[in-house]
Amino acid sequence: MSAAPLPPGSTVGIIGSGQLGRMAALAAARLGYRVHVYGPEPDSPTEQVAAAATVAAYTDLAALEAFARAVDVVTFEFENIPADSVRLLTGLVPVRPGWRVLDVAQDRISEKRFFNEIGIETAPWAEINSADDLKQAVARIGRPAVLKTTRLGYDGKGQTKIGPDTDLDQAWAAMAGATSVLEGFIDFAGEVSVIVARGLDGKIQAFEPAWNVHTNHILDTTTVPAPIDQSLAQAAIEVARKAAEALDLVGLLAVEMFVTKDGHILANEMAPRPHNSGHWTIDACVTDQFEQFIRAVCGLPLGDPIRHSDAVMKNLIGDDVNDWLAILSDPDAKLHLYGKAEARSGRKMGHVTRIAPRRVG
Repeated sequence: MSAAPLPPGSTVGIIGSGQLGRMAALAAARLGYRVHVYGPEPDSPTEQVAAAATVAAYTDLAALEAFARAVDVVTFEFENIPADSVRLLTGLVPVRPGWRVLDVAQDRISEKRFFNEIGIETAPWAEINSADDLKQAVARIGRPAVLKTTRLGYDGKGQTKIGPDTDLDQAWAAMAGATSVLEGFIDFAGEVSVIVARGLDGKIQAFEPAWNVHTNHILDTTTVPAPIDQSLAQAAIEVARKAAEALDLVGLLAVEMFVTKDGHILANEMAPRPHNSGHWTIDACVTDQFEQFIRAVCGLPLGDPIRHSDAVMKNLIGDDVNDWLAILSDPDAKLHLYGKAEARSGRKMGHVTRIAPRRVG
């Protein structure tokens, strides 16, 4: 992998126009780059801070071609893009990370197969394409379990729990015929995530593991340092590094992992982009995840991800955003709002990170 770094003044094309694109665009501007965002909705969080925007469907091949010719590199803050769209872009402009990474990460079955094939352990799972598949898998994996669509589900969407009394025919009917995956229930101690960046030169930098707590299937808080011992932290980092190398990633990769009660790591999901659980890095690290993301896709040397402060990041969901003035009155709180006009139940409106001096030992 070799390519000249993009000089300041170049244009970074970002597919997807949500809050991750917004924060990436702000980081790009600090490094002297312009951002051209592509997404289907006007006045999006990213468009509000970008130099240019294309508002069009992800399937609009003419708009995608014009977008590709207007930028110097393309990356993603949202990976559920149709295959034909990505293939078109790949033929016109460097796309980082590449299509193979997206192909693996946007499908839960491909993702789990990938983890297992490179020797990374996951919870037990099975591909489900019918009610009979589901019954056989539940007999093998047991209850409780979780049935999820293989594509497009996030924050608890597209999934149903299989409990002791769940009617399996009804559970399969709820999937509306979509290929799904059954995941065995893990009685875990907690969840950690590790975000790694990998540059064009193959060098990798990892942020330390962060401890995640969810409410109603949506990330509520992320805490660093994570309450795990150093050997477990290093094992989690190694999982993320191994995945990034196997994918030949150029960009950023977040890997969510379960920490079992007997002290080992199970990979759960990955995302080849900045991640909600990495927002704490903006205020607590020398180089945050968004700057590292831009550095990687533009071919720059990676920055130092070392943490200089302890931090707790909390998502502001729905009406939580109405506390913005009180949050700003807290000298240890750093408020980040996403520019979304309407606060709705379950919608991420912003986040607040509270920092403290880094503890030693």
